Amino acid sequence: MKYFKRIWNKSDGELHEGWGSATFYFEVDESAFPIRQIEIYESGKVLKYDSNTLYDEHGGLGDQALDLEEFKEFEINQNEFHSAWQG
Repeated sequence: MKYFKRIWNKSDGELHEGWGSATFYFEVDESAFPIRQIEIYESGKVLKYDSNTLYDEHGGLGDQALDLEEFKEFEINQNEFHSAWQG
């Protein structure tokens, strides 16, 4: 498993209007597909997706492999991801 943390400062569309920027956390498998995903917004809203909750009215677990070259500078350790997941 690999873990990543990336901040997105652009609006996510009307559905997330007013939530502010988001910090995304990803746990990915050996093929770089997300297994667990957390989105923490400036407004305090937290979305979590995994095999038990693939999607909801706000979004869902990423269905595309991450580009590991693009994400390499955003890699974090397992403890940081698990802390955010339990947070």
